[in-house]
Amino acid sequence: MQKGNSMSTVSYEKDGRIARITLNRPDVLNAINSDMPQDLADCVERANADQGVHVIVLAGAGRAFSAGYDLTAYAQEPGGNDVTQDMPWDPMKDYAFMMRNTELFMSLWRSYRPVVCKIHGHALAGGSDIALCSDLIVMADDAEIGYMPVRVWGCPTTAMWVYRIGPEMAKRMLFTGDKIDGKEAARIGLVHKSVPVDALDKEVEDLAERMCSVPVNQLMMQKMVINQAIEAMGLANTQRLATILDGITRHSPEGLNFKNRAEEMTWKHAVRERDQGTFDWTANRPINAPK
Repeated sequence: MQKGNSMSTVSYEKDGRIARITLNRPDVLNAINSDMPQDLADCVERANADQGVHVIVLAGAGRAFSAGYDLTAYAQEPGGNDVTQDMPWDPMKDYAFMMRNTELFMSLWRSYRPVVCKIHGHALAGGSDIALCSDLIVMADDAEIGYMPVRVWGCPTTAMWVYRIGPEMAKRMLFTGDKIDGKEAARIGLVHKSVPVDALDKEVEDLAERMCSVPVNQLMMQKMVINQAIEAMGLANTQRLATILDGITRHSPEGLNFKNRAEEMTWKHAVRERDQGTFDWTANRPINAPK
């Protein structure tokens, strides 16, 4: 295995015909900070520039693939930042920041080399945005995927849900913000396959090795044809709308109430209330609190 440069948030290695890209902030469950999107795209570019690479395997270091955006920095820390501006906010400034991240995540989609994503632990919120830009996803049975910020403070900017599982199932996921395990994700067609966690590495390796026996140009052509079919459905316009609306969710009255709650009570407390449905973000009080 040829060791590559280890970036601040993403590591790169070449292993025969496989490029291994690993999200590398394991101490915070590979939470996304301002550096990770660019580091990820740089690794994809490096793999695409190497004619010896046939397939990219994308994974996460430590206990999870990715738990999403780093809420300690973006939600809990007092005051404005790139994700929640001080009011009045500039929608186009927000759009420019988030569309940059969306485009960098989409380097996986645009990659000339097919991307196999391996999910263990969690692929949540922004972590699911990254995973769903891959070509094939293999999950552990007990891993979880979902976009909980649709309950408050978010809209999935890569907007891949509807293209993978159709409108009704996408609505089921994005109207509730529920998490589902690997078995359910495979059943509804969100991911390619789900296997027991102790079989995950072998399943991904077998798939990647099988693909590695195909010439690079053949892989590239088949990916271009399939991606073109989805892009013709209006993927770029869907992502543009989703990224604009994502900014609105974070600067709406409810979004600002979530940010204030995270500052006051910690982001873990605010997220627990969000996911359990015990807080009224419009009234800005616990649902069962006296009026």
